[in-house]
Amino acid sequence: MTEKETDAVGDDVNPVQEDREGDSSEQRQMNNQNASSEQIPNASGVVRILPTNNGSLSLENMQPDMRNRGKLQEQFARLTTERWNLRRNVSFNNISAFPAMPTGEIKASSSNLSLVEKFQAAAIPTSDSHQGTEPEPVFMTKKLVVVMVGLPARGKSYISQALSRYLNWLGYHARVFNVGSMRRKLLGTDHKAKFFDPANEEGSMLRWQLALETMNDMTHWLLEDHGNVAVFDATNSTYERRQRVYDSLQEHGIRVLFLESICTDKSLVDRNITATKMFSPDYVGHDPEEAVMDFKNRIANYEKAYESLGRHPDENDYSYLQTIDAGKRLVLNEITGFIQGKIVSYLMNTHIMPRTIYLSRHGESKWNVTGQLGGDPPLTERGKSYAFKLAEFINEEFLLQGKELPIVWSSQLRRTRQTVEMIPTVNVCWRALNEIDAGKCEGMTYDEIKKEMPEVAAARKKDKLRYRYPQGESYVDVIQRIEPVILELERQREPVLIVAHNAIIRAIYSYYMGVSQEECPNLDIPLHHVFKIFPRAYKCDCELINLQVDNIYNNKTPEDTPKGNSPLQPSSRDDLHTYVSTHFEAMLDAHGNVLAED
Repeated sequence: MTEKETDAVGDDVNPVQEDREGDSSEQRQMNNQNASSEQIPNASGVVRILPTNNGSLSLENMQPDMRNRGKLQEQFARLTTERWNLRRNVSFNNISAFPAMPTGEIKASSSNLSLVEKFQAAAIPTSDSHQGTEPEPVFMTKKLVVVMVGLPARGKSYISQALSRYLNWLGYHARVFNVGSMRRKLLGTDHKAKFFDPANEEGSMLRWQLALETMNDMTHWLLEDHGNVAVFDATNSTYERRQRVYDSLQEHGIRVLFLESICTDKSLVDRNITATKMFSPDYVGHDPEEAVMDFKNRIANYEKAYESLGRHPDENDYSYLQTIDAGKRLVLNEITGFIQGKIVSYLMNTHIMPRTIYLSRHGESKWNVTGQLGGDPPLTERGKSYAFKLAEFINEEFLLQGKELPIVWSSQLRRTRQTVEMIPTVNVCWRALNEIDAGKCEGMTYDEIKKEMPEVAAARKKDKLRYRYPQGESYVDVIQRIEPVILELERQREPVLIVAHNAIIRAIYSYYMGVSQEECPNLDIPLHHVFKIFPRAYKCDCELINLQVDNIYNNKTPEDTPKGNSPLQPSSRDDLHTYVSTHFEAMLDAHGNVLAED
């Protein structure tokens, strides 16, 4: 290329070197093949060769107009701003998502459309971008439905309730939609095993209509009532039915995760039938033996047509999870997304074996008496008396009944370690169980905070859940901090005693009893009491035991707790009664019935 030709092209672009000296015949042949290409400048002015529709070389863009560079930069700046605004719209709990990139052909009005404009057309599709083609589903929000799969008495409802409780505790808006509850609501409870026979065409049609009605409620809740995760609790025992459910949810742009519970242990199935289905609203007032026999016949009818997940080739593209024999083995397929990962992590640590959880605050400390926040003060004499009473209680609960001592967990602070030191077993000290960090307010009383930092007192009173102490923590921070403790607690198959602090016990109690995040910071957790929690299939029962320590402090926290927020009424060791928390009602359906199979 001559010097004159070089000047004509300019210094900011790379010219097409068709006549470059020294080019081999092969190189010239390759350059000639570019005759079916079009050159389009990119943002830096570099020419790219793109094919044209007529197969001829377009010379319009061989030498890009330098005046277009400002326009290109302006378009890129606008596009960057639009994409940044989309990112800012993502909510705190990952509720919102970005528009899906269309996979179909991008239609441009001109073959000379700039690369930037083509990228904009792909990133922000217009209303006519899919004319004449099937519209692609656009996931505008990260709504997720967990579709349960499995035969009756395999723990589906237990998993559904536990999963919903866990997600709600983390701050997601989760809810279980049970087809069996819809059947009882619309058709009553008098349905024998024959109703569930796949050969019963009328019964099959009715059951599908009930499933549709339940899905309608579920999609309305997700799309109109700002739900995040719904659990569709039903057998969904055939490929055909699962495909219908999947297609129906896809029409609304809702993501689907199938979760199948498989149980090959016959003794476990029999125990589930006896312990759970005996209390099903379908068999209220029935003879126990007849109820068990009818339910076994119902299971046999489902087994006639049952198809496990993954047996049909089309299901290989579905996101699904199989839990086998109450979590002994898990099978994962196409698991994607943050919430799906959280669900997998949770199910890897849960089981349905019965055990007891004991929760207690530490004994009274010196700062409890003075009303100061945080710190690491020692126990008072009354606090030491409670430590003795607690050791005595554990002795009565376990050693005197021939049982091994429970696992004991405490925080790393002195007052909790002193509370459990008389229990003759190993104590695991968790940093995650330390009291909420009050930051700059450590060592202050609430009266001092109101006087010296009124803006802090006012802000915390307005939103106690989310307000973070200056250089400290909020209750949301505490919940996130103790999540690993909850997962480890779910793994345990033996009784566990946890001795911690006010905010920590509030958070753990809220998890088991289904208390909302908004209610959690206002629960009254008294000193010198033990919460004895019994995880059940559909709910958790709780007994509050008063160990009767002479307590001038009167079992109250330094801060004022609104009246009516005491979760239970205490019982003494001389007159034990089980008090079921009102919070477990969230585990029932809207009519107060125990959730059961469809």
